[in-house]
Amino acid sequence: MILFIGLGNPGRQYEHTRHNVGRETLMRWAEKNDLPDFEFNKKLKALVLKEKKFILVLPETFMNKSGNAAGIAARFFKVKPNNIIVLHDDADLELGRTKLSFNRHAAGHKGVESIKRALKTWKFWRLRIGIQKKKRMDAMKLVLQKFSPAEEATLKKTQKKIFEGLDTVIKENPDIAMNFLNQN
Repeated sequence: MILFIGLGNPGRQYEHTRHNVGRETLMRWAEKNDLPDFEFNKKLKALVLKEKKFILVLPETFMNKSGNAAGIAARFFKVKPNNIIVLHDDADLELGRTKLSFNRHAAGHKGVESIKRALKTWKFWRLRIGIQKKKRMDAMKLVLQKFSPAEEATLKKTQKKIFEGLDTVIKENPDIAMNFLNQN
């Protein structure tokens, strides 16, 4: 069983912001695959979609408290950290780039740090989705910005690649998906 966790902030005011790219990518992947709707699970503090081979979790906590939902979900579904893939924004990667890695530190990402504290290990997968502009901006100013129409087009191409990578994770394994997703 694989647990996918899409990071972002709940609430309409955060929709389509760069910080929500992990959450919204996972939502779009579910739509593309005609999966059932996410359901709110109060105990897990998250929107959840469970299938035979995988579970999708969208924490309904704010980004910096993502571990509160992720840790509970991992224990509830009995998923080991090495079978968890966290999708999240990365201000160090330019928009259009992706990087799947295992057992890596958060590089300052508070949502990832929160998940590490909840799981008590770094031994989980991270799918970093680039959000940085060509002319670099400070991450604190960048994360709550929305994408321009041109950036949305780039993001859709990137998400198409991510969807293929997620399919590969399920059909094969994260290592094979990593080779594909890390080619930029």
